[in-house]
Amino acid sequence: MSDTTPEYRGAGHHGGTMDTVRKGLAKRKRKQMILQGFGIAAIGFALTVLFILLASLFSTGYQAFTQTHVELDVFVDPQEIPEENLPRGGFRDVLSDSLGQYFPESDMTDRAEARVLSSILSNGAQFTLRDMIVEDPSLIGQTISLKVATSDPYDQLNKGLIDRDTPEDFRRLKDEEIQNFDTLSELGLISKPLNTGLLTNADSRFPELAGLKGALVGSFWVLLTCFVISFPLGIGAAIYLEEFAPKNKVSDFIEVNINNLAAVPSVVFGLLALAVFIGWFGMPRSAPFVGGLTLALMTMPTIIIATRASLKAVPPSIREAALGVGASKHQVVFQHVLPLAMPGILTGTIIGLAQALGETAPLLLIGMNAFITSAASSPFDSATALPTQIFIWADSPERGFVSRTSAAILVLLGFLITMNAIAIFLRQRFQRKW
Repeated sequence: MSDTTPEYRGAGHHGGTMDTVRKGLAKRKRKQMILQGFGIAAIGFALTVLFILLASLFSTGYQAFTQTHVELDVFVDPQEIPEENLPRGGFRDVLSDSLGQYFPESDMTDRAEARVLSSILSNGAQFTLRDMIVEDPSLIGQTISLKVATSDPYDQLNKGLIDRDTPEDFRRLKDEEIQNFDTLSELGLISKPLNTGLLTNADSRFPELAGLKGALVGSFWVLLTCFVISFPLGIGAAIYLEEFAPKNKVSDFIEVNINNLAAVPSVVFGLLALAVFIGWFGMPRSAPFVGGLTLALMTMPTIIIATRASLKAVPPSIREAALGVGASKHQVVFQHVLPLAMPGILTGTIIGLAQALGETAPLLLIGMNAFITSAASSPFDSATALPTQIFIWADSPERGFVSRTSAAILVLLGFLITMNAIAIFLRQRFQRKW
């Protein structure tokens, strides 16, 4: 009996231990499943919000990528547009008379009735005709086919954004105006082609004429200035701090402040630029050069951090091998370490520039939200940028700017996605495994 007792107790003890282990494993599995569930739920929530955002932008923004046009047979009356007076002339009256031919029952001598008909055409139609005649004065006295944009209310009507069933007193267009548009549509004169003016036109008070050309050019000058300033200075500072600076309290203080600057809100850099660049140095407001300087200050910490991380990723054996064959410290850094770290540096730089492209607050503070009707020819001309153009359009009361605001956001997102895709490609293409 005494020989079997320890064995029995050992078996019991072993069984109790296994039960405890099983309970512990089951508890850990439950925790793991709960953690995985929270992770999947978080990813699902993020994807749902992203889908809602993109769906909202596409549902309103796609309308801006098309524009309603009307095609007219225009008789260029020499009495209204004499060649010796170009570029002056009665271009609006000529267009009104051309519209009148499609409404024989209308009395075009009645100013009110003529005004109702001419409201179908965009305010830019007369300038389209003017430019055509100035380019080729031989068209005077001839009948030409001219396709011009309609005004915003009729564009909204053609896109189904104005409910015809709404009572006339609460509708932008009266019954007579809708009937006039339907008449032109029945004659096959109404079309809705791709709105190339969204990218080729500058800003305008009229939604049907407003485009992003000025903002795109302004963003180009801003990013170019930002890159030219922040890229060499950021890389130079990172190389010195990582490879040459002595490790002491001063370098530690600089490193801590660089990390802090990377987390400073962008509006602070805007206030700094407003006080220093514009207030002290007297630089011009609304200039892309000032915007580029501001964004360079904001982007430089990101470039420094990315560059230092890329330099640290180069194995010490590369440095030791170069030093072993007699290379100097400068030769080791600039001929061996820096080329190997360049893919990571470029990736960090592109991501920093992509972040700068989407910044609005600094540009608003230096005045890059001005109404500019032309594209800047240099970084010192007044201009706007994509984020500030979106801000301007979102603040406009006209209904047509609603879809253009969403379209501009989609264009900005397209640029950001493209820049991030380039960064990913560079990282995948030039990344080396050690």
